[in-house]
Amino acid sequence: MSPFDFILGLAGVEVIRAERGSTLQVWAQPTRRPSCMYCQSAPVRIKATEVRTLKHTRQGNRLMLLHLRVPKYHCVACNRYFRHRFAGILPRYRATECFKLEVFEAHHGGVSQRQISRTHQLGSATVERWYQGFIKQRVSELSARECPTVLGIDEHFFSRKKGYATTLVDLKNHKVFDVVLGRSEASLEGYLRRLTARDRVRVVVMDLSPTYRAIVRKYFPKAKIVADRFHVVRMVNQHLMAHWKECDAIGRKNRGLISLMRRHHWNLTPIQQARLARYLESYPTLAAMYDAKQRLMHFLLLKGLTARKVRTLLPEFMALVEQFRQSPARKMAETLSSWFEPIIRMWRFTKSNGITEGFHTKMEMLSRRAFGFRNFENYRLRVLAHCGWDGVINRV
Repeated sequence: MSPFDFILGLAGVEVIRAERGSTLQVWAQPTRRPSCMYCQSAPVRIKATEVRTLKHTRQGNRLMLLHLRVPKYHCVACNRYFRHRFAGILPRYRATECFKLEVFEAHHGGVSQRQISRTHQLGSATVERWYQGFIKQRVSELSARECPTVLGIDEHFFSRKKGYATTLVDLKNHKVFDVVLGRSEASLEGYLRRLTARDRVRVVVMDLSPTYRAIVRKYFPKAKIVADRFHVVRMVNQHLMAHWKECDAIGRKNRGLISLMRRHHWNLTPIQQARLARYLESYPTLAAMYDAKQRLMHFLLLKGLTARKVRTLLPEFMALVEQFRQSPARKMAETLSSWFEPIIRMWRFTKSNGITEGFHTKMEMLSRRAFGFRNFENYRLRVLAHCGWDGVINRV
């Protein structure tokens, strides 16, 4: 076998000759006669031979045209006819699987269909058809996956006509597990019942959504719910801003004061702390709530604690929540109480839905590049292709 046979990358094929021009022309043939594909007997005789012209992987910057001799065999034993089969070349296709995979990886990497049409001498519809074929194959393989052990659940907007979609993320491996249309239990029930190995889920990270909490308790009974830290902190800040508006509606519009009130006290410079203290002197109730909010933030930002340390801090945290219950922020205290266990679990677990929010940004960019999606299944395929796996198909 010549060195060029190895460059060709097709098993059981030998090169007869090659010509180099604007395109690389290669003539090849099978290395040996096979046994009968029906009765496995040998020998078989060659009845006729045809030449198939196929596009193969590019060499350098030139497109390779492979002129492959395909014998038609006749089995003497069973008196049946069959054509030679090649690994990596499907019947009735005018391109090898290596060439199709090369086109897929180029388009998946960001090369436009127009540019691939020029370099690989293909139509845009062919590029899209091959790309969709590889994606559907990979997604069908991913559909048999088991549920991840650490799951992130969040919603994102899909379209004005179809509303919101739910994103399921494997937080341990940083991949999108699936995207499902809808965010209510009625719309997600059929999908969740079809999931395999739901008992594998041990941790579910989510925002303060009662709907998702009820879904997790029903369909993932062995999972522990962990509140997303960002949404808890945002909820506390929203209640503080609402009380501030009641105390001083004019000062609430001051952008400089808004920045000081939202930031953590330990991140302020001495000058900023003095300015904020002078302002809060005129509003004792707001000052007391601000101090309580800063103490609450110390608890909400804890993570990676041991079980013993958590038990030590629980009484102080519960006393602080009770203090908020006796203040104008009693609605915030009720929310903290109803989500008490998921919030406490934030101290133990370090995972958050920041990974999910990052994927939402990527999904929004995909939708913007496509000028929006009307078909949700096409949107789901694109999301799983770019966010659900590494884009590598180990198949020739």
